[in-house]
Amino acid sequence: MATRRLYVARHGAADAFGELTDVGRRQASLLGERLAGVPVDAVWHSPLPRAAASARELARHLPNLPVAEAAELVDHVPYVPDAAELPRSRAGFFDGYDETEVASGERLAEALVARFARASDPATKGTAPGGSPGTHEVLVTHAFQVAWLVRHALDAPPSRWLGLNSANTALTVIDYRDGLPPTIVMFNDMSHLPTDLRWTGFPAAVWP
Repeated sequence: MATRRLYVARHGAADAFGELTDVGRRQASLLGERLAGVPVDAVWHSPLPRAAASARELARHLPNLPVAEAAELVDHVPYVPDAAELPRSRAGFFDGYDETEVASGERLAEALVARFARASDPATKGTAPGGSPGTHEVLVTHAFQVAWLVRHALDAPPSRWLGLNSANTALTVIDYRDGLPPTIVMFNDMSHLPTDLRWTGFPAAVWP
């Protein structure tokens, strides 16, 4: 059975202007080291600079692989819950989003799922050394997009993406196989990062 395995990661830590920081580059490099033993076929990244730079940095550990932009991975709000779906603590969070922005976000979310959240063609064989039937692809994207792919894999209500967050360069792995529901192999895994580089991108708190 052909399997599509996605290695999904939020970009490295970035500054207020959306540019990758030295910490972010180190995080991305460590993620690349972790993925170096995986038969990766391609690296896809969001068009935004922090994701593109993270993809280039991690790809240094995955030589001779295609690294390309995928518009569907751009940062966007995939779904705006109505008032009844929002917890009280989130009231007003989406104030200011007009109908055009909401519709655009939903179209991008649908395109993201249509392009990546499905099994490979059964005839497809990975191009990486030792590639097995199916594909292994790295997606460097943003917290909201990681959340949307996980929500979709769990077949959870659209509003549940709000309950998920990912640290910078944390690894989420999802398998897609024909005739079976998606499998979340891991979510928000930071074991490739030393303690001082973990949990960036989360609110300041004491984390385990």
